Amino acid sequence: MDGKRTWVATFSAVLLILLSHETSALEVPLDLPQPPTITLQSPKDYIFDPRENIVIHCEAKGKPHPGFSWTRNGTHFDVESDSKVLMKPGSGTLVIDISGGKAEAYEGTYQCIVHNEHGTALSNKVVIRQSRSPLWTKERNEVIQVQTGDFLVLHCRPPAGLPPPDIVWMDSNFQRLPLDSRVSQALNGDLYFSNVLPEDSRPDYICYARFPHTQTIQQKQPISVTVLNNSPRGEHRPSFMTPLGATSTKMALRGETLVLECIAEGLPTPNITWQKDGGELPTGRKKFHNFQKMLQIHDVTEADAGDYRCKATNSLGVAQHVIKVTVKAAPFWIGAPRNLILAPNETGILTCRVGGEPKPKINWFVNGVSIDNAPKDRSRKVDDDTVILSHVQSGSSAVYQCNASNEFGYLLANAFVSVLAEPPRVLTPPNRVYQVITNNPALLHCASFGSPIPTITWFKDMQISIKNGDHYVIHENGTLEIHVAQPLNSGKYTCIATNNLGIRENHVYLEVKEPTRILTPPEYKVVQRGMSASFECKVKHDPSLVPTMSWLKDNEELPDDERFVVGEDRLTIKDVTDEDQGTYTCNTNTTLDQDSASAMLTVVGKPDPPTGLELTDQMERSVQLSWTPGDEHNSPTQKFLIQYEDLLHQPGVWLNLTEVEGSITKAQLNLSPYIYYSFRVFAVNQVGYSEPSQPSSQYRTNPAAPDENPTNVQGIGKTAENLVISWTPLTGFQSNGPGLVYKVQWRQKDVDEDWSSESVANVSHFVVSGIPTYVPYEIKVQALNDYGNGPEPEVMIGYSGEDLPLSGPDNVQVIVHNSTLAEVHWEPVPPSSVRGKLLGYKVYYQRERGLHEAEGEAMKEEHTLTFSGNRSDGRLPGLRPYSLYNLSIRALNSKGEGPTSQTKTFETLEGVPGPPSFLNVINPTLDSLTLKWGPPKENNGRLIGYTLTYQPVNTTSVLGPLQTKNFLANETTIILENLNSSMLYEFHLTAKTIKGSGPARVEEAVTVMDTMPPLGPAFGTVNTSISEEGAAISWDYFGRHKNVYVEYMVENSKDDWKKELVNGSHWHMIKGLKPGTSYKVRVVARDPADPTVHSTDEVLVAVPAVLSRQVDIATQGWFIGLMCVIALLILVLLIVCFIKRNKGGKYPVKEKEDAHQDPEIQPMKEDDGTFGEYSDTEDHKPLKGSRTPSNGTVRRDESDDSLVDYGEGGDGQFNEDGSFIGQYSGKKEKDTHEGNESSEAPSPVNAMNSFV
Repeated sequence: MDGKRTWVATFSAVLLILLSHETSALEVPLDLPQPPTITLQSPKDYIFDPRENIVIHCEAKGKPHPGFSWTRNGTHFDVESDSKVLMKPGSGTLVIDISGGKAEAYEGTYQCIVHNEHGTALSNKVVIRQSRSPLWTKERNEVIQVQTGDFLVLHCRPPAGLPPPDIVWMDSNFQRLPLDSRVSQALNGDLYFSNVLPEDSRPDYICYARFPHTQTIQQKQPISVTVLNNSPRGEHRPSFMTPLGATSTKMALRGETLVLECIAEGLPTPNITWQKDGGELPTGRKKFHNFQKMLQIHDVTEADAGDYRCKATNSLGVAQHVIKVTVKAAPFWIGAPRNLILAPNETGILTCRVGGEPKPKINWFVNGVSIDNAPKDRSRKVDDDTVILSHVQSGSSAVYQCNASNEFGYLLANAFVSVLAEPPRVLTPPNRVYQVITNNPALLHCASFGSPIPTITWFKDMQISIKNGDHYVIHENGTLEIHVAQPLNSGKYTCIATNNLGIRENHVYLEVKEPTRILTPPEYKVVQRGMSASFECKVKHDPSLVPTMSWLKDNEELPDDERFVVGEDRLTIKDVTDEDQGTYTCNTNTTLDQDSASAMLTVVGKPDPPTGLELTDQMERSVQLSWTPGDEHNSPTQKFLIQYEDLLHQPGVWLNLTEVEGSITKAQLNLSPYIYYSFRVFAVNQVGYSEPSQPSSQYRTNPAAPDENPTNVQGIGKTAENLVISWTPLTGFQSNGPGLVYKVQWRQKDVDEDWSSESVANVSHFVVSGIPTYVPYEIKVQALNDYGNGPEPEVMIGYSGEDLPLSGPDNVQVIVHNSTLAEVHWEPVPPSSVRGKLLGYKVYYQRERGLHEAEGEAMKEEHTLTFSGNRSDGRLPGLRPYSLYNLSIRALNSKGEGPTSQTKTFETLEGVPGPPSFLNVINPTLDSLTLKWGPPKENNGRLIGYTLTYQPVNTTSVLGPLQTKNFLANETTIILENLNSSMLYEFHLTAKTIKGSGPARVEEAVTVMDTMPPLGPAFGTVNTSISEEGAAISWDYFGRHKNVYVEYMVENSKDDWKKELVNGSHWHMIKGLKPGTSYKVRVVARDPADPTVHSTDEVLVAVPAVLSRQVDIATQGWFIGLMCVIALLILVLLIVCFIKRNKGGKYPVKEKEDAHQDPEIQPMKEDDGTFGEYSDTEDHKPLKGSRTPSNGTVRRDESDDSLVDYGEGGDGQFNEDGSFIGQYSGKKEKDTHEGNESSEAPSPVNAMNSFV
């Protein structure tokens, strides 16, 4: 359910309050001369408790501070002459100590007179009276006797107290007497009985009067009532006991509460209704009390006058009474006179407008003296309720009193006239900040004072003059109202107050804020008891306002329970109970506004168990069960489950009987005989099952013959000469009566013979013995009890017991299809020899030996295959080729296997051999390898020879043509010559029979390199330098390793070394180093064929926090010129090399050595460290997935320092003459780093490109 949302702006309520200041009394700053103004006085009617002091308030203000005096009963009251009377200092409030004296002496009418040099003000006349609680007059009450059905009135007549007492009727035990539509208490305290019942007889009807001021209770003598029944009054029409007659009158005063009462007698007790003739009862101001016998109308107006009709109705008639209501009015204000501030020579008007019925008389006073008796003043003119003051002069300040009175009361108001000449002043504090929510009214105050009254003008941001218009209103009191404030209205506002004596300005500020809104209100929740409920309440608000969030349940504070967890924007209720159901409201408040949203929590639970189980319509085989549902706990009942207990057969065990829909509260139950039933009911709703109801009364059904026979009847022989007949027994519920037995019947099928039978009890099987082996029998089992037989049972077929088969299959034949599959055929055994149900045939076959093996050499292998059913053939898969087998067959039944057939021998055909038992590569040299192998473990025929294929490879591709060699069967070794040095070869060796070659044995091996590794260290000096790009590392390298890395790590760090592959280069830039950090750096080389790892010493490189600017040499002119000359020389050199190569083929190593004094230093390309076409990339690795040579001349796959860790580099390879194949041969695989280069010999252009 969507949350119900409300929003209230704080200032919207303030608006009416501020606007009301337009008509309030004018405030004069207290630092200016002004006549007195009364600020506090006591109510006109003052009833005091004689146990407490009398306090009559009279507070006032004025400049100079006024003095105070009192009159009592119209004459001067000398306060100082009475020691018990004290006037508070600085005020006129009187405190009269009435302890120890007669309080009556101070009763009277008091009036406070307040005066200073500018005038005199009068308070209301206060009537002081003492509260009284007199005793009841002594009286003797006679016993009241009344006939049953008659009416009765018990009079209270309490003593007249001040104020009047509260009346209540109680008994002698201080228990209130019950009131209802028949017995009621009237406004005057009398107790009315519309009709009397015998139970109304009692001796202690006591009326109590409680006097509120003195907190005392007076008791009337008990009244005894005896109700007689010797002449009871029968039913009769209503008539009114009060008021009497057909009509009555009632007068009410405007603004007070009108109370009308009608009490009627009658039998049956009448009902009271009200109506107003010619109109409607006022909506919202009427209330009914005392069981409709009292009508109250609050805040009476003249429109409430008229005829009110009360009707008393019972089944015998109607009585009516009309109350004629008139409304009078004590004087009330229409417009009270207001204080006037006048400048000299100004004119002012005092008005005293009052209403009342009858019309009030108006009398004017000036400074407490009737205006008729006051000194004459030509500037003053009195016209009924108006006093006009013209051209006033300084010194004519005074206080005027208006007195309006009629027979129901009076009004007295003071209004001063102050004649001042005063420049403007702004009373609103300066720089006040007003905050308001967008789209709400904004009120900027500019309270001012001056005489003459200042004119108020407003400006925004000191520039824009504000006029009355659609968006702005400047009120009479100077307040600026913005009807609908928007963010653009924010800013600085200036109000200027001006009169003819001066000018004054004041600045205020307006901030228009975004409203507080609940973006995600709480949502309707349905939660199961014991679970948790969560309400979300996300709020958007102005960033400058800090909201506070509170939660309410049913508009009250959350229970003080730790299960209620209030989060930042969420309320969570843990372990929900039924009492948690209700409406939850999220309130978010700021200092300016609020928002709220509500959602309902419905708590659901398992239903309460049904009650009131009742059995009706009881019959032999059925009964109707009805029940009363329990509380559903806000989840409708889906169904009712009815269970029963069989107290006779299974006491304490409840079983499901039936289910009915949740809207049904009764069920017709089908019953079984001979059961002692007891029922219970579960209610089921979406939450779950209720607790079970209380069990119903017991219901017993009479015994009867069985309705059904045992089930699952079957006959199976356990031995060769018996038949076991078994069944599932009937339950006690199914027995239908005592004396349950089973009649077991059997006879051989298809044989003309009578049924044999036997009756058994309390068993579930019967054994028939001495019968033929595996013969079909007809069997049946019938239930019987003391009350008759069950229905005719169904005939079932069973078999007597089985025995082992008597014979094996004949005429066994084997057909060999190929080297691994043969098919066997046999003649089935006769059915009579099976002696049971034929399950199939079991074939036993055994491999004696291979045909190439001598007897006794091979291990015999036994196998079995079972063919189900009445088969005469089957296939034997998975045979060994070129082998001798023997075979036999047996018949199967459930007892076991019969005798074996004659053994049959057969041979399988030749097949392809297995792989050679081993292939080893030994004695590697620069250009040869020796291979040695063994014959296959499984020849699978006559071995005729071997086939060897081999070719040079790396890890990803083939490097040379495939070569093939064939060998005779007796050859097991070969020396392969004219191989390339330092080259990886892959060998495939297969054995052959006349059926073909078998699977290959695969090995890899590497020829020996033509040079030895350097004797000295692999690395020379390591140099480092720092630039803006990073750390430049250079080194001397004398080794032959192809995998070279620069490794580095933060000094004193426990992290692993970071590696960067730098194959073929003697220089590397480490980028991305952290400024202000020191690093350890080393250069590492590794070769797959050499487990030794070569490394430089660790060098410490400190990266400065701010790298210094260095001159980039690559941008210098002299360097560019030098590089151009070098590039030209290299181009010439490459052209010469290209020409020589085309003429002479391979480039001899000798010439290369002559060109370079240091044989270890080779000219390099920038990208991979090779000259011309030489490459040390991954092209020369062994093929992935290839096997390791047995002599260990290449790297082991299991090495901890594998190429996986150190990159993709491979070994250098040598040709027969010692030259680098990769460097000088005309054939080369494409390098993924070099793009689409030609595989032919390098051209000068390509050579040049390698330096770019």
